[in-house]
Amino acid sequence: MSQLYDTMQISSQGMRVQSTRVRVISENIANAQTLPKTADEMPYQKQHVEFKNVMDKELGHKIVKVDDIKTSKEAEFDLKYMPSHPAANEEGYVRAPKINTLVEMMDVREAQRSYEANIGMFDQSRNMAMRTIDLLR
Repeated sequence: MSQLYDTMQISSQGMRVQSTRVRVISENIANAQTLPKTADEMPYQKQHVEFKNVMDKELGHKIVKVDDIKTSKEAEFDLKYMPSHPAANEEGYVRAPKINTLVEMMDVREAQRSYEANIGMFDQSRNMAMRTIDLLR
């Protein structure tokens, strides 16, 4: 029975990290067209989630956790020609976030599928535990 509990704990941790990943990707998509207000201001920087495997001493198993949420390198910007924009430089270019929304949408779909797979494992473990309890009655 404890192995089923461990499986549910591992699956729930997987759902947590994929939920964080979806949130970060959503922020990237929401800010893909955000421009700075002045020429010396930095535009929104794309973020990505880094994971790590951690030994959970209580469970005695490795689980996945969010290691860090990192921003892209400072040099990773698109230049848009908008000479009338207040953030335009001397040549008329504005630094814009370098975010490909198609790639972000594919990443969010992958995170969603991983989340759903963890829900499936959680449900299977819960159903097996309930059947075991029913058998013991």
